[in-house]
Amino acid sequence: MPFTTPASVLTVMAHPDDAELWAGGTLARCSASGAAVTIAVPRHAEPGRDAEAATGATILGATLHQCDQLTVTTLRELLLAVRPEVVITHPLRDVHPDHRAVADILVAALPDVVIATGHPHRVYTADSYNSLTLDGPIPAHTIIDITNTYEQKQRALSAHASQPITDHFGPMAETLARLWGSRIGVIHAENFVPLPILGRLPAALTL
Repeated sequence: MPFTTPASVLTVMAHPDDAELWAGGTLARCSASGAAVTIAVPRHAEPGRDAEAATGATILGATLHQCDQLTVTTLRELLLAVRPEVVITHPLRDVHPDHRAVADILVAALPDVVIATGHPHRVYTADSYNSLTLDGPIPAHTIIDITNTYEQKQRALSAHASQPITDHFGPMAETLARLWGSRIGVIHAENFVPLPILGRLPAALTL
């Protein structure tokens, strides 16, 4: 099925490198196709990590939105301002507690915004460590070919020089991208799972 570019994408993540790690190839592909891409993360206590996030976002072609604290109120305000067509966040049952907390905040912020604006149209959760949640493996669902933007994803990830990219996150991203790619017969891919919005899920065009 051909890739259809949404008009706008907002990722809501817990850490400065999460957007690159879990959705970087897809964000780069959306940006290259004309979508307005925004990455939202809380400011980080460690010196330099906010600057790394800004560099990574630039490499992906995204706008970075950093807030002192991610709350239901601040996220609701961002959703109202951006009115994204698509939102990407962490799995609700992610193995990382910070990821779970951010996903919970998003779920709490969404209903009022969707009722008021009709946006976002679709919400997806991204991959996680070893493609696992507390309930088991992340299911294969919406797998996006990122072969042409994979190098861009890795360059954005490498901008986070304070983190163990070379010997940990980089190889993990390579392994996961190749595994998801093999599911659809391409070199690299990323997987996303839809979340219901007021009970609605994206329509399927075909079996």
